[in-house]
Amino acid sequence: MCLKSCTHPCSFPSLFLWYSFYYINRSQKVGLAIVFLLIVANVFTVWKYIEARGQLKVAQMASQEQSLNIKYVDFTRLFIEKVLKAKGEVSFADRLQLENAVRDLNDAEVLAQWNTFIGSKTEADAQEAVKNLLSLLTQKIRTK
Repeated sequence: MCLKSCTHPCSFPSLFLWYSFYYINRSQKVGLAIVFLLIVANVFTVWKYIEARGQLKVAQMASQEQSLNIKYVDFTRLFIEKVLKAKGEVSFADRLQLENAVRDLNDAEVLAQWNTFIGSKTEADAQEAVKNLLSLLTQKIRTK
């Protein structure tokens, strides 16, 4: 086994590294310390980046859900204002606005219920379809 005074590589790598570190000058030791600190800082930065990216995904999902809730609430409000509070027949412009709003939801279930309401033949069928549509809309609004 080699001792401290040997000039060739030892058979034990850990001893060789220790003796190699022991014999380098002070400026090289400072350089190695700086490299080590930079590596630790990079690992910490990557860890924080991954953590922040996960938080961003959660925030984006919450934002999308909030945006969808706003669309459902806006359509429900519009439906109440233009249909339920109407003094007479709903105008063509209001029907077009409601049709565009329901299609903007991109929800097949709501659209099917809307079409059921639009296709109602009797007042009783229309009232039942309105109840079902409003019930469905309130179910679609997510709260936390």
